[in-house]
Amino acid sequence: MANLFKPDFEDTSDRPGFGWQRAALGRQAGAKRLGASLFALPPGQAAFPLHYHLGNEEMLVVIAGRPSLRRLDDERELASGEVVSFPRGESGAHQVVNRSDEEARILLISEMNAPEIVVRPESGKLSARGSPPGGRGEGMHKVFRQSDEVSLWEDEAPPPSAP
Repeated sequence: MANLFKPDFEDTSDRPGFGWQRAALGRQAGAKRLGASLFALPPGQAAFPLHYHLGNEEMLVVIAGRPSLRRLDDERELASGEVVSFPRGESGAHQVVNRSDEEARILLISEMNAPEIVVRPESGKLSARGSPPGGRGEGMHKVFRQSDEVSLWEDEAPPPSAP
């Protein structure tokens, strides 16, 4: 059974700057269409790059600590218990960074819609996903640089002649 205060952390990242533990509480509780992930962020770490979703709305609840919320045009420290929503699209761009000297814990709640496009404006990349973000199992997950964009009709040939 899933428990916010006694989490079963099942995923970890030790990538420099992006170190965390994650408990997929939604999945552990049996949810199919809602995601809820508890992240434990050590000091100096972020959960993910600055990004926004085109297919999924998210909400963040600060469980413990003082994480900072980065947006496209500002950054501010969040307080324990604070709730912030991230709508679909560019206005929902966000990154959570723990700039404090103690562990921070955040609960991220999201729709689990697929297919999904995730845009990372600072690196100029986007992800095309066939399964929901954070989901397991089948589904495409490809990352592209937006600078590789081509026109719709480039390299498209007309249909072959009828036999």
